[in-house]
Amino acid sequence: MKTSLAPGIRLITSFSRDSWYRGFILFLTFLFYTAYHLSRKPISIVKSELHRNCSGIIPPADFNITNNETWCSWAPFDQNNYKTLFGALDNSFLVAYAIGMFFSGIFGERLPLRYYLSFGMLMSGLFTCLFGFGFYWNIHSFGYYAFVQVMNGLMQTTGWPAVVACVGNWFGKGKRGFIMGVWNSHTSVGNILGSLIAGVYVSSSWGLSFIVPGIIIASTGILCFFFLVERPEDVKCSQPQQHNHLESGETEPLLQSSSQVDNGSITTAIPEIEAEHSEAISFCGALRIPGVVEFSLCLLFAKLVSYTFLYWLPLYIFNVAHFDAKEAGDMSTLFDVGGIVGGIMAGLVSDYTGGRATTCCVMLLIAAPMLFLYNSIGQRSLGTTIGMLLVCGGLVNGPYALITTAVSADLGTHESLRGNSRALSTVTAIIDGTGSIGAALGPLLAGLISPYGWNNVFYMLISADILACLFLSRLVYKEAQVWCGRLPRIRGYKET
Repeated sequence: MKTSLAPGIRLITSFSRDSWYRGFILFLTFLFYTAYHLSRKPISIVKSELHRNCSGIIPPADFNITNNETWCSWAPFDQNNYKTLFGALDNSFLVAYAIGMFFSGIFGERLPLRYYLSFGMLMSGLFTCLFGFGFYWNIHSFGYYAFVQVMNGLMQTTGWPAVVACVGNWFGKGKRGFIMGVWNSHTSVGNILGSLIAGVYVSSSWGLSFIVPGIIIASTGILCFFFLVERPEDVKCSQPQQHNHLESGETEPLLQSSSQVDNGSITTAIPEIEAEHSEAISFCGALRIPGVVEFSLCLLFAKLVSYTFLYWLPLYIFNVAHFDAKEAGDMSTLFDVGGIVGGIMAGLVSDYTGGRATTCCVMLLIAAPMLFLYNSIGQRSLGTTIGMLLVCGGLVNGPYALITTAVSADLGTHESLRGNSRALSTVTAIIDGTGSIGAALGPLLAGLISPYGWNNVFYMLISADILACLFLSRLVYKEAQVWCGRLPRIRGYKET
């Protein structure tokens, strides 16, 4: 009598060898970038511990108090200019990150991704731990902490271009928005885990809030060295289809070639970018790809908003809602939970409609009044706070997630590149590097503006959202023309 296979074995064998490898790479890169973001988050949680209101705390009997309100704070953050110092500390990391990002993609295309990522994660772990060691070594020099932040910012630039290039090598454009929307939840998962881990130690020994995440990211660097596979052909897997054709049924208006109307006939002009499969694309060549400049500038302002929340939301909740440091950190994770849902929804909608730019623009437009409402009524009750954080997180992080993943991968494998798969890392670095300028400006401006009232910080964030929409206006108009049938559906524009 012939016995049937066990259900679990049937499930395993139903997937092809290619599918198993693709799933494995997706999981690994998800884990890697979760660790990157996990190691960035502790600074925002620890801020409320570095500067505390100590008036209600009984000091040790042998302790000489010079200021009754800040005696338990950590120098040099115990002075009235602590918000400016926090802003400068954030900026030390983010400016280094923004500058380094433009070079990171160039290195990423010319070096093996496995070595590049492993080195970056090991060094990021080292500098994250060094910040925490300042607690145990009793270091009170602002210069020390700023230097560690600068070096960590440079090391963190190894992550994003490399993981996006790796995922782009393994996955075609079919459902890239949805796949990368789910995959990009690593950003929010990392922020949530980083907040929770840092929150465990923040009140007792804040140094561990950095050391534990530092050990985690260093460990994932070792994992990367032993298991990452950069390209399907390295393990004899089939390569994904990177370019679409009319019969594919996909719609990608934002990536279509520039069109010209001449005597009623439509002609297309594709920017000529000479590239061989084995050659890396130049910086200027990447800028000539249609859509790169617009999405880069949009991401600058979108990331300004997202990173201001990343670095300042726990302190805002601590000051306005009067939670303690751990509770404020835990509450801030709801913003990232909303970001997970927002990123997935943005990917799904843009896959279905073919309108990457329109999806981003609509979410940013809705985000602006939601931010105003959160600042106005968001702290009236616990339920309102939770609801507003989830909604704002989804609307703010949705466009940011879509641009940094699916849009970057689309543009990095644009048809004008003529099959040059090595351009993906440079295109990703340009888009995320430009966005990182906004990521540096946001927390810095928040540190400068917040002493004059949190209302002014939110006005800045609302203005940034509106500016992000304006930079996408040309692409939104172009997508609308395609939907109305005024432009042909080229390279994946299926006629209905």
